[in-house]
Amino acid sequence: MSTLDSIEVLYRDASLAVVAKPARLMMHDSALARGEHDFALDRLRRQFGQRVHFAHRLDRATSGCLLLAFDAETAGRLGRAFMAREIAKDYLAVGRGWPAEDHGLIDHPLDGGPGKPERKPARTAYQVLARGELPLPSGGFPTSRFALLRCQPETGRFRQIRRHLHHVGHHLIGDTSHGDGQRNRLFRSHLGVHRMLLHAWRLAFKHPDGDRRIAVAAPLDRDWQCVLDRFGWTLPDPTALPIGEPDPSPPHHSGRSEPVVPT
Repeated sequence: MSTLDSIEVLYRDASLAVVAKPARLMMHDSALARGEHDFALDRLRRQFGQRVHFAHRLDRATSGCLLLAFDAETAGRLGRAFMAREIAKDYLAVGRGWPAEDHGLIDHPLDGGPGKPERKPARTAYQVLARGELPLPSGGFPTSRFALLRCQPETGRFRQIRRHLHHVGHHLIGDTSHGDGQRNRLFRSHLGVHRMLLHAWRLAFKHPDGDRRIAVAAPLDRDWQCVLDRFGWTLPDPTALPIGEPDPSPPHHSGRSEPVVPT
C-alpha cells in the first residue's frame, strides 16, 4: 500500500472519527518500526489536515475500526471511557478447531508484554458464529477444522485476544507469535491468505459531547472475504447485534477448552 493511499473514514464529526485501519499498517513510529516510513498517524494527519489523537491502539496485523479524536480533551474522555469499559468492541477472528461451546468467557490473567511481567486480570467473551473444515489432513485427522469467532475483550491487555485464543487451544490463524504454524501455512498455501485473521469489526460508544450513541462497523478486506467465500460463511448484520456480551452468563474457561475436536 502506498503512503499516498487514504484510510477509509467510517464516521466523522468535529471532534472525533472512526477509520478503517488496514492490516500491516503500524500505528506510529517506534523502536519496532525497523526502517519503515509508513504509519497510520502520519497518513491521518495528512488526510484530515490537522492533529489527531488515538483513543486506543490496534496491532499492526489487525484491521478494522480505529477511534481517534481531533483534540486532547476529547481523546482523554474517550480514553477514560475505554478504561471504564463503556466502549463496546467486537472483533472477528478465525481460530483452529471447533470450540466445545457456542459461547464462553476466557478468564485468564496476562502480563503486559516485554518488560512488564506483572499479570493482571484479562477477560474475553466469545461467540462461535460459524464452523467449517477443509478437506486437508491435519494432526492425525482427515480434515482441518476452523471456527469463525466474535470476540469481545472486556479488558485491554497486550495482544489479549491472540493470547487468550492460544491459551484455550484455538490459536488465531495467521498469528506468527502465538498461533499454530502448521495451520498458518495451510492458509497461505491453499487459500493464499498471508495476514492475521483478526478484525476490529465494530465499535459502539456514547459520544463524549452528548447522549447520542454511535455504532460503526468496518468492512472486510479481500483476504477476509476470500476466507468467508471458501468456507461458505456469512456474517450477521452488525447493526442488529446487541451491544454487550453474547450471553449474560457464558461458561468460563480458565484453561484449555475441552475437547478440541478434530483440527
